[in-house]
Amino acid sequence: LKLRAISFSNNSSYLPPLRCPAVAHFEPRDGSPECYLIHGGRTPNNELSSSLYMLSVDSRGCNRKVTLQCQEKELVGDVPSARYGHTLSVIHSRGKTACVLFGGRSYMPSSERTTENWNSVVDCPPQVFLIDLEFGCSSAHTLPELTDGQSFHVALAREDCVYFLGGHILSSDCRPPRLIRLRVELLLGSPVITCTVLQEGLSITSAITSSVGYNEYIIFGGYQSETQKRMECTYIDLDDVGVHMEPREPPQWTSEISHSRTWFGGSLGKGSALFAVPSEGNPTPPDAYHFYQVNFQKEPDGEASTQGCSQESTDFEDSAPLEDSEELYFGREPHELEDSSDGEGATYNEEDEEDESQTGYWVKCCLSCQVDPNT
Repeated sequence: LKLRAISFSNNSSYLPPLRCPAVAHFEPRDGSPECYLIHGGRTPNNELSSSLYMLSVDSRGCNRKVTLQCQEKELVGDVPSARYGHTLSVIHSRGKTACVLFGGRSYMPSSERTTENWNSVVDCPPQVFLIDLEFGCSSAHTLPELTDGQSFHVALAREDCVYFLGGHILSSDCRPPRLIRLRVELLLGSPVITCTVLQEGLSITSAITSSVGYNEYIIFGGYQSETQKRMECTYIDLDDVGVHMEPREPPQWTSEISHSRTWFGGSLGKGSALFAVPSEGNPTPPDAYHFYQVNFQKEPDGEASTQGCSQESTDFEDSAPLEDSEELYFGREPHELEDSSDGEGATYNEEDEEDESQTGYWVKCCLSCQVDPNT
């Protein structure tokens, strides 16, 4: 696992390091470029953001360089308040596109704060926000079926429907196993939103979702209680009828994963995901983690199956910690480095590469790998 610096274009907005923001992938459609939408989140100062950012690739240079463009989208109308732990989904209806924002937590209103609870958080009101990305118009909608706010749930979108799965309700400290289907029709004038609460859901929070096909997903990770991780995997298929869920055999979790108290990660796309667990030892190494990649592949009959985890080298001696304010390098295939330029010379400079034989970057491809890193 390599982390390399990236740069932002000169016309980019400042993107602060955020924890638990809502992130949505906006696929290329009708001439619109591919980008990621980022809303809310906690800053390192524990302040909450209410900004909406659009992050896209601006240019590609040689020697592994990628330039990103980050633009802050100004919203008007019923603007969602600052929050974290919520979801943002992209829906398509009648040739139009919009974003659905739901859930999250924010600080207690200033009028209700006391000396004892001045920094307490509460669930945001159970409102649904529709955001028009073209004009930046936002509208809030209150539905009678949504009576409680919730956070850290899973949101899966298919065309004009969004499915909310799991989540935690702070007021009652519970993780109800419910499934909510939200259908949005973008009619001329006012949109029509219908909500159906189903009871065949999952009791889960902070789960990782990995796409394994067209509107097919594997959900794993997360927590089923405050002190217990959820070790099972669930296959989900969204079709014209609704949502179908089936349990799947989980990978062979290592002892570090099974005994860890926390884990976190995200999807890498194409049925692959990356997650991490804190390292343990005596003394415990500061800011050190075991990183794992888990792959979910298609069987010949079309169903998704889970594969084993592969773990990276845990030699952290020569690896500098990544600070919150540092940017990440988005990897590319080797052929994409050919015939590219970054303004510092179009020729590849071998001296720019680190000596990987000395920097502890050897990675075993699987637990049974017999490669000798000294050869």
